[in-house]
Parts: sequence; C-alpha cells; structure tokens
Amino acid sequence: MKASPSNFNRVWRRLSVLDLVALVIAALGAAFEIGGLHGGVYGFTKFLALCFAVYLLFRLISWGRNKLLWRLRNRLIIAYLFIAFVPVLLILTGAILGARILYSQFGAYLFYEDINSRVETIRDMAEHIAAAHSVRPHGMDIKELEEVLKDQSHTVHDRDLPGLSITFSDDTSLLKKISGKSMSPFAGLLHEEEKKEPLSLSSIRAIPDKDGTRVVILRVPVTEDFLAAVAPDLGTIQVTLLDAYGGNGLLYRSGEKQYALSRAIAAKARNLQSQAFWFDSSVASTSTLEAAHIGRDGSFEKVWPVLASFNARPSRLNSRIFASVGELRGTYIAELVLFAVAFLLIEVSAFIIGIILTSRITTAVGDLYNATQFVAAEDFTHRVRVEHRDQLGELGDSFNKMTASISNLIEEQKRANRLEGELSIAREVQNQLFPQRVPEVPGVEIEAICKAARMVSGDYYDFIQLSPTHIAIAIADISGKGISAALLMASLQAALRSQMLAPGSDHLSTAELVARLNLHLTRNTADDRFATFFIAVYDSATRTLRYTNAGHLPSFLICNGKSEQLKKGGMVLGVVEDYEYEEGTVTVAPGALLVGYSDGLVEPENVYGEEFGIRRLEDAALRVHSSNPAMVAESLMAAAEEWAGTPEQADDMTVIVARLQ
Repeated sequence: MKASPSNFNRVWRRLSVLDLVALVIAALGAAFEIGGLHGGVYGFTKFLALCFAVYLLFRLISWGRNKLLWRLRNRLIIAYLFIAFVPVLLILTGAILGARILYSQFGAYLFYEDINSRVETIRDMAEHIAAAHSVRPHGMDIKELEEVLKDQSHTVHDRDLPGLSITFSDDTSLLKKISGKSMSPFAGLLHEEEKKEPLSLSSIRAIPDKDGTRVVILRVPVTEDFLAAVAPDLGTIQVTLLDAYGGNGLLYRSGEKQYALSRAIAAKARNLQSQAFWFDSSVASTSTLEAAHIGRDGSFEKVWPVLASFNARPSRLNSRIFASVGELRGTYIAELVLFAVAFLLIEVSAFIIGIILTSRITTAVGDLYNATQFVAAEDFTHRVRVEHRDQLGELGDSFNKMTASISNLIEEQKRANRLEGELSIAREVQNQLFPQRVPEVPGVEIEAICKAARMVSGDYYDFIQLSPTHIAIAIADISGKGISAALLMASLQAALRSQMLAPGSDHLSTAELVARLNLHLTRNTADDRFATFFIAVYDSATRTLRYTNAGHLPSFLICNGKSEQLKKGGMVLGVVEDYEYEEGTVTVAPGALLVGYSDGLVEPENVYGEEFGIRRLEDAALRVHSSNPAMVAESLMAAAEEWAGTPEQADDMTVIVARLQ
C-alpha cells in the first residue's frame, strides 16, 4: 500500500535532528560497505553507522508500538494475551521446569539408592566373613578358611559386583587411618589416588583372632563395566573424580574448598533410551556423592566430593514411579485427559467471550470517538447510538446529554467572560477611589497596601489633607466580599470625602464625623450591611492625634519602643441610627509610628489552626518600627503570609503605616 503525501509529511515533521543525522550516517555506512571501502575514515563511519542503525531500530520499534497500541481493539487483544495466554504459558513453563527438576532428582535418587544398596551388600559380606572367622573349626588353618570365604563370595556376588576383590591382611593402618584408633568398620565410597582404579565401593572390617587382629578389605572398583549395571532406568552415566585444585584445570567449588576436575569414568555401552512420544525429551542432572579420600602422600579426608552425571527419559522414570499403581494407572490417565479437555474447552469459551466483549467495547469507543470529531467540528446535533444498557451504554447516553447541554455551557462561558470583564472594570474604578497620591504634610510619611481576596475589595483606606498641618487617616472593613462590599465601600468613601472636604473640617470632632457616617449608612443600606471604621486626624503643629474607632480592630501607636492601642470610639457603622461615639486624643512623641489594619491581616491561621493575631502583628511592627513606612508595611504583610504558609487569601488584607515626626 502506497503512503500518501500527507502521511509522509507527517512522519517527516516528527523526525528530530538526531533522527536525520542517524539516517544520513547509516546510509553512508551502508554505501561504504556495499562499495567495499575499508579502513580509516570509512571504517569509523561504518562503526558509527552501526550504532545509529541500532538507535533507528529502537526508534522504529517505539513508533510501531505506539502505532499498534493506538487502537483500543489492539490494546485489548494484547491485554487478553497477557491476562489469559501469558499466565497459562507461565504455568506450563513452571510445570515443565518443575517436572524436569523432579525427574532429575528422582534419577539422582535411583542412582544413589543403587550405589547405596551395593555398599550395603559388601558391608553385609564383611560381617558374614567376620562371623565365619569367629566360628572357625578347631585345627583349620586361617588362610585355608579365608580362601574358602573368598570362593563363596565370588560365586554369589561376582555378577552383581563386577571386579569384586577380597583381601585379608594383618596390616591395620588403612582402617586406623579411616576410622581412627577405634577401628570401627567402614563401608562406602573410597577414593585412593595411588590406585589404578582410584574410586571403589569399599568395606573394611577388623576381625579379632586368637593369632592377632586380621583385616578384611572388600573392594568393587567403579569402572565402565560397574557403571553399566547401575540404575538400569537411567541412560548414560558418568562419574567424574576430583583432585585438589593447584591452579590448573577446571575449577569446582564445594563449600569453602576448591577442586579440579580430574578423571571421568563413563558407563560402558549405556545410551539414552528412545523417545516414547514426541515431547518425551531427555532430562539431565549432576549430583554429588561423598567419598573418603586418601591422597598420594597418605593424607586422609573424611569427605571428598565425587560428581555423578546422567540423563534419562521421563517416560522411563514414569514407568518406575507408577510401577506400583497397578490397575488404577489407566484411571489416572483418563482423569488427566478429561482435565486437559475441560481446560481446553474453558480456554476456547474464554476466547470467544473475549472476542464478543472486545467487539462491544471497541464499537462503543469507536462511536464515541466519531462523536468527538463532530464536537470538534462544532456540530452538537450528533448523537451516539445506545444499544446496551450497561456502563458503556450509560457512557454513550451521558455523552448525548453532554452534547445537548454544550451550547448552554458555551453561553454560560460567554456570560462569565462578560462578567469577568465587568469585574475588571469595577476593579479599575475601585482603584481610582483609593488615594492616588500621598498628601504633603510636614513631618508625616504614609504608606498603605491593600490586597484583595477577589477581583474587588471590601476594605477601604484613605488619606485626606484638611489643612497645611492637618491630615486625616481612615481605614474601614465592609461586611461581606465582592461587588456588594465594593459598592458599599464606594458609598462610604463618597460620604467621608463630602464631610471632610467641607470648610472647617480640620476642627470637626472625629466622633461627630463618625456619627454622621453612621447615620448615612443606617438610612441607605440594608439591615444586614455594616462597616467597621477607624479615623484619625493628626495636627503636625501641636503633635496631637484625635481618633475614633467604630468597631474596627484597634490601630496602635508605637512610641519609644512601646505600643499603645487606640480603642476609643463605639460600635460598627450602619446598625444603630442614633449612636453617640467617643473621641480619643493622644499627644504624639517625635518619630512615632501609627499602624492601622483590617482583620484580614490578623486572621490567617497556621497549620495548627492558630491565628496570627494582634499581638504578633504588634511584635512584628516593633521589630521594624525604625524603618521607613513602606518597609514596615511590606514586612507586616510578609509576616502574616509567612504565618499562613500559603499564598491563598481568605479575606482582604489592608495595612496603613504613618510615620509622625
């Protein structure tokens, strides 16, 4: 199938600079190889081409994987493979590996038991010979008796124990070397390096006699002929002897010791049995036997490893395992076949059900995908067909409901955008209500910061110059937030400025001023609307500060390192129509600092639910009271935000700082 130009352009645009460089170098390397150019720059270029070819291969695999898995149907098929097929494959693999381990261990058991039974045989022979010695007839020569015992033993056991040798001796050194001074009987594998046949099944026993202690030694050398008769159910058998590792040869470790592979003895004329069926594969194993070891220098080791390797057919081992089952063997096989058939039927049923479910899921998802294309084209009239009342059907129904309401949502978004624009205009208008410049009164420096929790603020502050030496400082907090609070704030600002800009306002009592504002708000606002308010009038000529606090958090005056709260006044504005307020008067020392604030500055809570509070605000102001007002205001804002530990505001935050020189 030919790629369309649009597909080619799309693939071309996705290629990075590194991809393009890799393509060029890979093409050059291929050209140099075809042209037979070698050595120097050509060889290095071909090496780079190989590296970049590997990189491109990985990129191609990644692209193909993404392309393959883009469709949901392909993802589900792969998911079913991993959910159904892979576990079955793993179970079968585990069963095969487990069977191979069991078969190899069973083969090792057969080999070990055969060797052990022969060792027990020569042990019994040694005991019989010792017993015959103890009842030797009077007058019978000992050597004559030993010859008779040898002949009898060979007659009985030569077939089972090929190469059997029986020797009698007065030399007890070998038995003492193996068993110590106790000279207890020994029976087992014996590895004697100086012997021509170093490995043997040996039984050594001391025989007390009136003429002295005699020793009988029975040896069956482990040769090719001997191994040919061992464990007939196994296939080929090989025994490998080990020497002490001296730096040469193949290294073998057993425990903390090192050995070198020495001599291998393979069973004569032993071949692996033919397969009983097509999956009757061979199993191989290597086990370790323990032998007593006597070195060429006469050294003795009680435990010396000997490696035994073999292979076998599972069918042959099965016949040995199930030899005692008898008539029930056919029943077991029938049950196994029935289980396999049932398992196959379940797998086929699961496969068919998986195809049906996949078709339903992919069809529903495909319909939803096509519907999204209509939505992308701004066509909200298309509806998804709902054929089944399952979760996918509910999803399609939800999609239809969504497309039916998208037009309304778009209209709502447009209205929200218009409202946001109107709020932006309201914010700009409100910013014009705040003082645009600081009044120039000798000896007075003022700074104010207001951070709104929303687009517009319910906090209000103002500076009004009443005369060359008089300045009014006001701060208020309107109940509520948003537009309603901002409108009430504008009304309060208008009323305040109309009163303060009238002739003679510099001598107007702050209590009288606040009473007029209270009357204005009470008559022109709803019952649930009110405002806290603080106003102070400072006369720089007489250094007198007159103030009234109408339910606002107490501003404080810092003089000579001490803080004094300004609490005199009365209740909030807009609640009781005829209310008499009180005026407070303070004589200000040079360099005093006046701090006014809204509740948004003291109410932030830390992670433990503790408020910042007025006391901490005063402490923060005392630490920086010698700085300029701008720095003090910024420091107080930063202290409150740091206490809260989050940039999000729950309320409007306002602070006014005035330096009164």
